[in-house]
Amino acid sequence: MIIASLTIIAGLVLLVWSADKFVEGAAGIAKSFQVPPMIIGLTIVSLCTSLPEMLVALLAALEGNNNLGVGNAIGSNIANIGLVLGATAIIAPLAVQSKILKREYPVLFLIMVVALVLMFDGGLSRWDGIILLVGLALLVFWLLRMGLQERDVVLEAEFADVVPEHADMKASIFWFVVGLVVLLASSKMVVWGAVEVATLLGVSDLMIGLTIVAIGTSLPELVASIVSALKNEAELALGNVIGSNMFNILAVLSMPALFAPGNFDTQTLTRDLPIMFGFTIVLFLVAYGFKRAGRINRIEGGVLFSGYVAYLYLLYVQA
Repeated sequence: MIIASLTIIAGLVLLVWSADKFVEGAAGIAKSFQVPPMIIGLTIVSLCTSLPEMLVALLAALEGNNNLGVGNAIGSNIANIGLVLGATAIIAPLAVQSKILKREYPVLFLIMVVALVLMFDGGLSRWDGIILLVGLALLVFWLLRMGLQERDVVLEAEFADVVPEHADMKASIFWFVVGLVVLLASSKMVVWGAVEVATLLGVSDLMIGLTIVAIGTSLPELVASIVSALKNEAELALGNVIGSNMFNILAVLSMPALFAPGNFDTQTLTRDLPIMFGFTIVLFLVAYGFKRAGRINRIEGGVLFSGYVAYLYLLYVQA
């Protein structure tokens, strides 16, 4: 148990570090070919926010384990709202841009409904995976078109922090390769450790995916959101979380569908999907500014965070 637990912790730390280096390398390579920072940000950087979850789900699926990937995708979405946004709002109230709720939130909800329809029969098929990948391609195209048309100043400033101004090709290729290799190795560590812990504790792989793995792969969003809040840039947190949740469903959920098609744990449908929808609806209710500017205050952040703690307690009791 100690070895498996330490393997998970070490794997998650390396996963976060290597994902950052992989993005740095990929962005640097694209920059060397004169690709504009906005395009790099809307494609490479946006996709790579879900890269840790994708690789964990992929490697678990290649071992025939689809519950770990399904749990990771859904658990990360719940953690992003309850843990990440809740904790960030407690530190600094979040200003909410109206366009996020009017345009991006409906897209997230539509994606969730599509996922529910695909999963409603209790299983995921390769056709379901293909549909999710097509949805991912459409999402990237939509974000790219929207970003280039509007030239959002806030987005450009955010991507400028990630995309190097002057990229060295050799250094970028080095970090791209190192990041990819360590990503694969650390994902393997997380999957092995998670399966071992689940076996030793006598709980399902789904449960481990919903808790340990989901929280671990959501840590980058948590750190980034808290740092944004401390820099008085907390308005970025909501957009980042909504974007991450979209990619989690389309990119991460497609991994078990494509590489380990079949039935998943029924509790996903009866417990976790409804809770994910519930958190997303509550997020809209607390963020939408009825007759005032949109804002998530500390009390509402506390509600989201408390709800996430209650969800973890529910999982503990049922386990």
